[in-house]
Amino acid sequence: MKLSFHGADRGVTGSCHLAEVQGLRILVDCGLFQGGHEIDEENAADFGFDPGEIDILLLTHAHLDHCGRIPLLVRRGFRGEIITTAATRELARVVLLDAAHLQEEEAERRSRKAHRRGQRGTTPLYGELDALNAMDLFGRKARYDVPIELSDGVWATFLDAGHILGSACIRLEYRDGGARRAVIFSGDLGNKGRPILRDPTLPAHAEAVVMETTYGDRDHKPLAPSVQELYAAIDDALGRGGNVIIPTFALERAQELLYHLREGVEQGLLPRTLPVYLDSPMAISATEIFRHHPECYDDEARALFERGDDPFALPGLRFTRETADSMALNRLTGGAVIMAGSGMCTGGRVRHHLRHNLWRKDSSIIFVGFAAPGTLARILIDGAERVRLFGDDIPVKAHLHTINGFSAHADRGELLEWHQAIRPERTILVHGEEKAMHAFAARLPETEVLMPRQGETIAL
Repeated sequence: MKLSFHGADRGVTGSCHLAEVQGLRILVDCGLFQGGHEIDEENAADFGFDPGEIDILLLTHAHLDHCGRIPLLVRRGFRGEIITTAATRELARVVLLDAAHLQEEEAERRSRKAHRRGQRGTTPLYGELDALNAMDLFGRKARYDVPIELSDGVWATFLDAGHILGSACIRLEYRDGGARRAVIFSGDLGNKGRPILRDPTLPAHAEAVVMETTYGDRDHKPLAPSVQELYAAIDDALGRGGNVIIPTFALERAQELLYHLREGVEQGLLPRTLPVYLDSPMAISATEIFRHHPECYDDEARALFERGDDPFALPGLRFTRETADSMALNRLTGGAVIMAGSGMCTGGRVRHHLRHNLWRKDSSIIFVGFAAPGTLARILIDGAERVRLFGDDIPVKAHLHTINGFSAHADRGELLEWHQAIRPERTILVHGEEKAMHAFAARLPETEVLMPRQGETIAL
């Protein structure tokens, strides 16, 4: 087997790995690079391989940094089969159509500006038709722990990664002479003990592993204190008469926050009349998709549904799908919790809410997820005093909170536990900043550790 690496190499976005074995060319994920505007060129660049020569794409989960360039892959000639879980397939449709719509909107906005300067307009990375064409290539639906034969002598088994609904690690097995060997791709691993989803499955031994290291250098705060910190931050902002803006990832994070907000209201820790706005069409659709897939729930969440209780419903919850309803939220002067995408503030409706609330001393911004370098979320977390939004220079006066205990990624201890279950001879680290990767590598004395750069090839 030969592996080559085409994204999330010494970085945390753009996951894309190519395995060549027994005459098959198998792509694991094809994600979007996320960050500042310079990332646009990276997304538009060549993949580093010919899309038309890829036979199969195995998709670990529906986050944009793992699936977001699939429509571009199709536009450039990919005609193979895409295999993933049923839940990921549903979520990917929502995510890719939303991303395509945003690509088209952004290209139109830039073109208007360019035309005013007498310059040529820009084209989107891909459009909604490309996303729909990509969905036509989704074929077999993977079930957890059930091997899928990709060709004679090559199998893929999807294992529950516990990261978001439908997420998976992928065990790729192949015949090597008389032996049967395996390499495991971690995708993104989930955090144990979360509500709604099961904990990640611990895989059996494999000769090699390609694993994420997002939090390879640190352990998370426990969940319970993080939930209390969330309640306190909301209560503090309400006491000042301000709004609470929560940049929210539409998949998993939005649903987990709704779960905890419902609990806070039921326990009397938050006002029963608290207005909570889920201002993200994609998060609203994802919440509906959650109800279709009880096979992904843990026992507690499944029991709630079986009793007829909705774990995501609270008295003051309002869904705002329409743009006009979202714009109306900017007239709220205080007392509301607004959850809006994107989680890293790279686009979406949250940027408008930040524009209207960052300058207000009585408002609070609560970050509850990872922020990649170069994103607006990271710029704010790192202490920027002013940011530019929609052409305006906005002073940062709002109270900023960063609550790390809600991460959907495994922390250092959980990554080590997962790795120890596999006992690989060779460990290939991806999807992490270099500092985290080196710190994690130092804790792996019994395996050969590699940290490939983009475009590098490794023979197994």
